[in-house]
Amino acid sequence: MTATRPTAPAATPAATPTPAGTPATGATVRPYQSYVYAYPHKTAYAKLDDRPALRELWAGENKDALQLYAHIPFCEVRCGFCNLFTRIGAPGELTTRYLDALDRQASAVREALGDDGPVRFAAAAFGGGTPTFLTAGELDRLCDIAEERMGADLRAVPLSVETSPSTATADRLAVLADRGTTRISIGVQSFVDGEARAAVRPQRRADVEAALGRIRETRIPVLNIDLIYGIDGQTPRTWLASLDAALAWRPEELYLYPLYVRPLTGLGRLAEGNGPEARAAADAAWDGQRLHLYRTGRDHLLAHGYEQVSMRMFRRADAPHEGPDDYACQTDGMVGLGCGARSYTSELHYSFDYAVGMPEIRTIIDRFTATEDFSRAEVGRPVDGDEAKRRHLLQSLLQAAGLPRAEYRQRFGSDPADDFPVELARFAELGWLDGGNGIGGHDLLRLSPEGLAHSDALGPALFSPAVRAAMAAYEAK
Repeated sequence: MTATRPTAPAATPAATPTPAGTPATGATVRPYQSYVYAYPHKTAYAKLDDRPALRELWAGENKDALQLYAHIPFCEVRCGFCNLFTRIGAPGELTTRYLDALDRQASAVREALGDDGPVRFAAAAFGGGTPTFLTAGELDRLCDIAEERMGADLRAVPLSVETSPSTATADRLAVLADRGTTRISIGVQSFVDGEARAAVRPQRRADVEAALGRIRETRIPVLNIDLIYGIDGQTPRTWLASLDAALAWRPEELYLYPLYVRPLTGLGRLAEGNGPEARAAADAAWDGQRLHLYRTGRDHLLAHGYEQVSMRMFRRADAPHEGPDDYACQTDGMVGLGCGARSYTSELHYSFDYAVGMPEIRTIIDRFTATEDFSRAEVGRPVDGDEAKRRHLLQSLLQAAGLPRAEYRQRFGSDPADDFPVELARFAELGWLDGGNGIGGHDLLRLSPEGLAHSDALGPALFSPAVRAAMAAYEAK
């Protein structure tokens, strides 16, 4: 089977889950529905009319093992597949104004965390966008904000930072290493120049290799390389060539992402104009090609000494564990800084407004940089008992290690098989649960290899009706 993507596939929304129970067999389930990296999805958030004070939201919360995330919404270019909250460039000292606002926000958030109990950060991450779009001096300032304003000891906790080949310069990497970075993640996507161009990602392999060399010279403990499968023109041979090029650097981690084409992205605009029948046929063929490439990549990494942590994440068997695994930021106690960051308390997930289109993103960033009062939550979604159970089940099942039912019972006082009998029975029928039915007397709910392969269908199937309705009502902008 070749992996040449059919011309102009349908543009898929950020998350359009298929209701549980609709497909009768595994053969009819679309494997690539949505990458569930957060639940509830941001398209289910709404304006909070009461604008609750952060101090009230965090009062009484457990704050002795918080996670800190700082979002930098700038990139040199925007890749054709990207629907992240980021803008191209930062004219007129915009990065300075952004860091000024981040400083004000951090001061307000730290005050809101209060002194009613210990406040300690157990992990930190800088994402985007591209955090290393900032200069070395600006990265230093970002670390100062995290340490001096928030009280996070970056040299004492796992710190993960995202970068790109063009911004992984020696001076920036030196700052990150000096400030305690334990993991650096670089988006390569493909080592084949033609595939990179097809993904609207201007880069040369020689520059990628040079950036990887500089990263290794810093001796940051964990290197993660992101790769994408399903790119137009990609074949099993070229996919394996990219994997082998990555393996030559012995990365501690590798993430394998399926390509998605979504509205308002560069590739999404190219897909506009196709009729529904043409889109359906292209999508069906593309699903099969991506699934074949996923299995090829998975088997290749397993044969080369990597362990599968989730559908996307693979860790070298002898690599150190620096920070939480995939999806772990779903736990309560997430403090987000920046206009694209989320924060999680036990009862509310909140953030700023969300957009994909460049004009809207620019407007939101400008509004953020002009904000003086960061003491209240503006946009979010309450997380009640049922949603908390769904989130815990979802984030645990999507890990290869699975969910110990005793852990779930201890947290919620009920059993997942009783709370989600329809969903789990369906997953078992489709062969997605390890050990046949996967429920019954089994103490561990864990996905089978086929279940992991269908993570992007299984995750959306656990969305609640209320979240589905909110996402369906969301107007992309």
